[in-house]
Amino acid sequence: MKRSIWFLHPVSVFVFSIIALGLSLFLYIYWYVSVSTGLKAVIEKTNLDPQQFIAWQTWVVIMVLSILVGIILTGIFTIFVYQRKTLALYRSQYNFINSFTHELKTPTTSLRLYLETFVKHELPRDKQLKYLGYMLADVGRLSDNINGILNLARIEAKIYSGEFIVVDLAEEVEEFCRNNQQLFRGSEIVINQRQRSCSYCSINHALFQMLLMNLLSNATRHNENDCPRITITFSQTEKNVQACFSDNGIGFERSQGKKIFEKFFQIERAESRIVGGTGLGLYMVQQIARFHKGRITAHSEGLGKGAQFTLSLPRQDPSLIGTRGLK
Repeated sequence: MKRSIWFLHPVSVFVFSIIALGLSLFLYIYWYVSVSTGLKAVIEKTNLDPQQFIAWQTWVVIMVLSILVGIILTGIFTIFVYQRKTLALYRSQYNFINSFTHELKTPTTSLRLYLETFVKHELPRDKQLKYLGYMLADVGRLSDNINGILNLARIEAKIYSGEFIVVDLAEEVEEFCRNNQQLFRGSEIVINQRQRSCSYCSINHALFQMLLMNLLSNATRHNENDCPRITITFSQTEKNVQACFSDNGIGFERSQGKKIFEKFFQIERAESRIVGGTGLGLYMVQQIARFHKGRITAHSEGLGKGAQFTLSLPRQDPSLIGTRGLK
């Protein structure tokens, strides 16, 4: 089946179009030059004035024709590139819809089963509390997914509210890990010791919490080890403060270092037992970093070798700590 329709592939059509257009240009120029040469021979035999036929127009026509063909080729190439990008976006959106539907369907199905259990059976109080805890966790999961989409829309539209404050980056990360340790139970988060005069920057507290949650959740979720491990180290340059998050997760190919921050992008790994995800977590991390006038980069030695994410934010004067910062 593939052999019978390979010539209908957009790449094949694009190549054939370029070849056909180039061949048409070559044949036309060849024909035009041949006619001009014959006309010149006739002029010489009949002793006519060559200026009457304006021979120099031959090369003008060829030049103009070449420019027009170049413009056509540029247009074809532009349409081809946009067509490929549109197709890639369509596939990404299709994958996102499937993944997000799964993220919504799983907790709603669980909630329905628990509610049906409450309706059909008289349960002891301890089991009621146990099931209610599961239901609250599912509701929280649904709320997180919905809020994630809404927050991403506000960030992209640059209408996210909230002021910026100057904080010690390392202390902020330490406090986040300490306050949310129950979410990462079963994982090991190691914060390397550092000099206390290290890392002051201006952040939007709510957005920065979202960034940390996505980074740490990504590291623990996309991890096939019995004990996911994340090591966080801090450093600074003349203009920036940096936080490096290294994990022992599934990693990614080196060529995917920039792609993983694209909207809807997900690493395809057939043999992995990890499922789910919307492909928006790291995209949101990148958008939040940009919102803070910073950047985030990713590096991995390959699949199964873990990953390293480096967040870089503009440095602030330590004397401003706790005060309102500049966006």
